[in-house]
Amino acid sequence: MVEHNLQGDEDSLYTTNSDYTSSIPVGKVQLKGTSNEFIVIGNKKYYTHELMSAFGGTLNPGPAPYQHEYGNPAALGLSAFAMTTFVLSLFNAQAMGITTPNVVLGLACFYGGAAQFATGLWELFLGNTFGGTALTLFGSFWLSFAAIRIGAFGIEEAYKGAEDQFANAVGFFLIGWAMFTFMLTLATMKSTLAFFLLFFSLTITFILLAIGAMTGVVGVTRAGGVTGVITAFIAWYNAWAGTATSQNSYFTSHVIPLPH
Repeated sequence: MVEHNLQGDEDSLYTTNSDYTSSIPVGKVQLKGTSNEFIVIGNKKYYTHELMSAFGGTLNPGPAPYQHEYGNPAALGLSAFAMTTFVLSLFNAQAMGITTPNVVLGLACFYGGAAQFATGLWELFLGNTFGGTALTLFGSFWLSFAAIRIGAFGIEEAYKGAEDQFANAVGFFLIGWAMFTFMLTLATMKSTLAFFLLFFSLTITFILLAIGAMTGVVGVTRAGGVTGVITAFIAWYNAWAGTATSQNSYFTSHVIPLPH
């Protein structure tokens, strides 16, 4: 990160070492520039996009990058979510003529479910309420989805002979998750474009899948599968943002902050 000292005139800058620390208390925080491209903290000036660059990768929509001491669990959680969503969405889109999604149950139990749930607990331990809430609950979503499809739980079997009721029940299940995801979407509107699009596209996916389940219109379910694939790629992009840095990769994420 490039750090600038402010000497007298606010617009006169020179580059210093980013490891520099000062014992002088920070007096104020200001946005500078024609489009707020700089942020002034005390007597130091930074590029705004550098301070926002980790938001998607850390699953933290707050006003500053999340500081973690034990490693960034969000990249694992986002990767688990992306992989499981990608595979199920291909089935929902009926790619290669596949209509039975049971192969995804292994991912739903152990990767999208258990691994993502564990990273959510890790986020809560690190103090990231948003990331912890999102990851633990979406991990729970995958576990509950698997439970519906696994015969030993007897959930789908209970609707034998009443398939319409089962379809509507699944629709209600998906509507509930759409509402929760929309709530999370509202909490990302001051972060970055990729972070916001992740939850926005997931909300659309849940809505389309719910409509498809309750109406029986295959085309709507397939549309939900397509938006789910898009959601998976956006999730992978955010995971990449939390993994790739200028120190370990020649390719890093490009941050587009949302306007305030």
